[in-house]
Amino acid sequence: MTRRAPLLALVGVSGISALGLAMTLMAIPWFVLRATGSGTQTAVVAAAETLGLLVSAVFGGPVVDRIGARRASVAADALTAAAVALMPLAHATVGLPLPAAVLLTFAMGLTRGPADTAKQVLLAEAIARGGTPVERGTSAFEGGKRIGTMLGAPLAGALIAVVGPVQVLYADAATLLLSAALIPLFLPAPPPAAPRPPAGGGYLTQLRGGFRFLRQDRLLRALTAMLLITNAMDGGLNGVLYPAYGTRVLHSSALLGTLVTAVGVGSLTGAALYAWAGHRWSRRLTFALCFTVVGAPRFLLLALAPPPALLLPALVLSGLGSGMLTPVMMAVAYDRVPKDLRGRVLGLVVACALAAMPLGTLAAGVLLDRTGLTTALLCFGAVYLVATLFPYASPVWRAMDTRRPAEPAPPRTEPAPAGS
Repeated sequence: MTRRAPLLALVGVSGISALGLAMTLMAIPWFVLRATGSGTQTAVVAAAETLGLLVSAVFGGPVVDRIGARRASVAADALTAAAVALMPLAHATVGLPLPAAVLLTFAMGLTRGPADTAKQVLLAEAIARGGTPVERGTSAFEGGKRIGTMLGAPLAGALIAVVGPVQVLYADAATLLLSAALIPLFLPAPPPAAPRPPAGGGYLTQLRGGFRFLRQDRLLRALTAMLLITNAMDGGLNGVLYPAYGTRVLHSSALLGTLVTAVGVGSLTGAALYAWAGHRWSRRLTFALCFTVVGAPRFLLLALAPPPALLLPALVLSGLGSGMLTPVMMAVAYDRVPKDLRGRVLGLVVACALAAMPLGTLAAGVLLDRTGLTTALLCFGAVYLVATLFPYASPVWRAMDTRRPAEPAPPRTEPAPAGS
């Protein structure tokens, strides 16, 4: 096994997981709507998964740190696969009342959160093992995720049309099982250590330790606050304003899908560009410029409603910034968060980002109804602009360029001699 095999495997796993997730996000609403005929029940089921993801992001971090990221990733993917497969199985056998559907989708979110956190922790270890620049490793991971997301939705749409949503859910479960199988196959288990008591005390003590670290680190605290604002704006855009734009301006769901794909193409290109040259750039300036490009100009552009021939390339350029942001933030987090705290701290950052999205969606809906689409877009763009000025103005953001020494590569584990 080469030194970079674990990193390459994680990139592949991120793509497979994102592919299955994108298919699930399309197949479950379709399945529930076809099974119940109720838009309200479909919305309740979808909200249950988001709630489960939020709960697991807050409380799942200590579990990842206590049992190990490798074991947590495999177990969480397997449990998520079981929850996905149980939905069509229960519908075909004993029936699927609304409480059962809500419970299963809540379980999907509850197990998917630790799986995502564990893979981020494993990524840091794989980068160290392969001697890869952290910017290149995080960009490759993000690129795999972007490819899976871009392929998942159209693939799910085609499969739903051909075989129906039930078979697509079984395919989703299969992708999760494949992810679970690849982790132990390509990521070697850490060498056995001498028994010792769990660091940091019990579960609640460890959870408080994650909150305390996040509260005391000024840069991570500022980063989390900025993500609260920008994710709220993105949640409103994706959940309300984009669909309204497709209905009222483009008058075409297919054209709206093309715009979303254009952003995805730009994001994938941005991740590849950062993987190639990002380790030479200032993280702070890259982060600030990318947020500037992906933020307010996008809302202003949509408010101006240019022809699609101008809108599409502009959204590709906006996507370039989006594709670089996650690798920059992951690189900063890996430098600043100690290894034994990563599960807790990364999970809390994700939880904060997720918590803001429903608020942004609600605000977008209220603004859309009371002021109209153009005003809602301009209001969201103005808030985004204020948030993206922080990295230019506050000195705390300069710490993004303080790179810590690279972690030593984990010792290689050799197979035991036969007969030992």
